[in-house]
Amino acid sequence: MRGIVLATEDELSEAIGCRLIEDSHFAGASLRKLRRDGAGYLYSGMDKWRQVAARQPVLIITDLDDRHCPLALLNDWRGVRGALPDNLLLRVAVREIESWVMADHEGMRSLIGNKGKLPPDPDSLPDPKSHLLKLAEYAPRAIRVDLVIKKGAKASQGLGYNTRLTEWVRTVWSPERAAERSPSLARARRALAQLGK
Repeated sequence: MRGIVLATEDELSEAIGCRLIEDSHFAGASLRKLRRDGAGYLYSGMDKWRQVAARQPVLIITDLDDRHCPLALLNDWRGVRGALPDNLLLRVAVREIESWVMADHEGMRSLIGNKGKLPPDPDSLPDPKSHLLKLAEYAPRAIRVDLVIKKGAKASQGLGYNTRLTEWVRTVWSPERAAERSPSLARARRALAQLGK
């Protein structure tokens, strides 16, 4: 089986991408992970991603953030060349990767406990990361310390945010369960099932 390249904008997106790949027909294939902070790296490299896709499948995961809609983002990223190569899959987490994280309610309860209201439609949240951090305020102390910042800190998240969540994604998070509540994740899973075939 041919390998696959995963390009992401942050550590948490990379962990999610790895789980999606493990849960697909690419399970067991060689995986090359490329990541830098921010979507600019992904966007500016579209010509490079096209070239890589001529040799092997490429999965790019980015956040919608404050863009109006995923289709507008996809059209912008496709650029003047229009269609993407068949082996290049660009998927957009609506609005942020944290919406895909929170979409697995069963897994989230194992992380944060039974307090706090989980969003029934996380893709509709204007700021999924902020919502996740509010939920984490109800979590057991060890989780809360990792995820939530101390008052007065300049960071938006706790120092252990990425470490704690990426480990949880690797060991607990279920793409199948999460896709039931996140249409953007469900679309990503369906597209990945067709990639490289």
